Amino acid sequence: MKNFDGVIFDVDGTLTSTNELIYATFRHITNKYLNKNYTNEEIYSMFGPTEDGILKDICGDNYESARKDYYDFYTKNHHMADIYPGIDDILKMLKERGIKLSVYTGKGSTAAAITLKKLGIYDFFDMVVTGDDIKDHKPSPEGVDVFVNKFNLDRSRVLIVGDAIADIKAARNSGIKSASVVWDSYAKEKVLAYGSDYVFHTVEELKVFLEENT
Repeated sequence: MKNFDGVIFDVDGTLTSTNELIYATFRHITNKYLNKNYTNEEIYSMFGPTEDGILKDICGDNYESARKDYYDFYTKNHHMADIYPGIDDILKMLKERGIKLSVYTGKGSTAAAITLKKLGIYDFFDMVVTGDDIKDHKPSPEGVDVFVNKFNLDRSRVLIVGDAIADIKAARNSGIKSASVVWDSYAKEKVLAYGSDYVFHTVEELKVFLEENT
């Protein structure tokens, strides 16, 4: 039975294994500009704003230089990141079935474009909504709303797939369904405890579900 006409994907930890690259890039910046070696947990605690927002906050007057260094490092070391095996098959399948696809990510437009293009999946998406494209980041429903409204979708037939509690909240705030993927979640136990409409531990589980529901 076809239950969904539109699917929204988060990027980091959902489509792509970019977490270590992000940590390494921010650590490169904090070492150089703050002379501090931040832990993964300390870096994770800053997430919410885009990369540019975080860099403005922590680097102050050195923002422009730090921004250039950030994206140079992120691009040159992108070999540290990859797409999760099987994700490209899911995107191809959904595209072939005429499902509308969007990205809704807290990443800024620069980092999102670098990752999606380098990993060869940018063109699968009918819309890419980044932290630069909206006023309020997740769990704001704004990134869902622009997609739903553009393609005139029934909210009961739209699914957001993500690895964080913010994705679940965004779904609830916008009246769509949520699917939590925990194959590389920053906070797996918290996500599981929070409760999503659907939970998937492997890419294959998600693929089977989408095959049956699109």
